[in-house]
Amino acid sequence: MMSVLKEFDIPFVGLKIGKHDFLYTIEPTFFSHFGFTDFQNVKINAKVTLDKKPSFLELHFAIEGNGQLQCDVSMEWYNQKISTTYDLVVKFGSAQEKDSDEIVILSEGTYQINIAHYLYESIVLSLPIKRIHPGVEDGSLQNEILEKLKALEPKEEKLNGQHDPRWNKLKDLL
Repeated sequence: MMSVLKEFDIPFVGLKIGKHDFLYTIEPTFFSHFGFTDFQNVKINAKVTLDKKPSFLELHFAIEGNGQLQCDVSMEWYNQKISTTYDLVVKFGSAQEKDSDEIVILSEGTYQINIAHYLYESIVLSLPIKRIHPGVEDGSLQNEILEKLKALEPKEEKLNGQHDPRWNKLKDLL
């Protein structure tokens, strides 16, 4: 797997102190290496700025693109905009030191870092938890599943032609 993702290796040893930009185009094959199959079509551009300091590295990820996801309600595919940023600090130390979400510890003598996993996590975590087709939200999408859901929707109970007053307190919660 890592040999395929070798293009995401950043050899920082030969770089001068200062900022360096790396550009990547991420397509479906990238996600298949991580077993992520939620995208149908995806094209994402990632700009990674490495700021090399004398004793550590700062990485800034700026990710923009689009991918097709399946709606959780209608099962229709729709285009999802992807836009996120992520910052990472890379320090050098011993193997006993623990990494965190924002700080990675590399052993002394390491000459490169593979950023594929950090790109993958940033993209996947930027996706909405509940994936709703824009046509479901605005009512313009028509499909069999939505028709069935409308038919099964609970009807408002009426008491002698009037709304049941017991439900009014629940409406206050909204």
